[in-house]
Amino acid sequence: MGIFTKTAAALAVAATVALVPAPAQANETLAEAEKLQKLDIMLMVSSLVCRFGADNFQSDYSRFSTAHRGIMNEAGAALQRDMVARHGPAAGKKALDRVSVRMANEYGQGHPWMGCGELKATASRLADVRDRAALVSAADQLLGRPPVLAAR
Repeated sequence: MGIFTKTAAALAVAATVALVPAPAQANETLAEAEKLQKLDIMLMVSSLVCRFGADNFQSDYSRFSTAHRGIMNEAGAALQRDMVARHGPAAGKKALDRVSVRMANEYGQGHPWMGCGELKATASRLADVRDRAALVSAADQLLGRPPVLAAR
């Protein structure tokens, strides 16, 4: 078998593997990675929005970011691997950049239902959390729909 035939066979196997659907756990992990990335971006952008008021929490966000750098880097790497697998190296990086910018733009005018004081307290509490699952749970609460209060 020549070098070109071996290369073609390897590419065919790689292409076939790429078509196999990801297991449910991989999709769940990817969804968690996206939530963590969005939580980090939301807190970062919100800290910038709130930086000139009485509830400036840039130092709290910095503490959160430092405490969870490893978790957030893992989440970002998982998202990047997924985008590269879907779109190729250059297009995958651009796609991830677009997603990150879209996430940041969602919070450019502030959080939809939390004020700077609440965000400050949240960032401070989350900086002390050491459990990845607890961060994912916090992301679900902070990034989902606002809590519904009883109207009556």
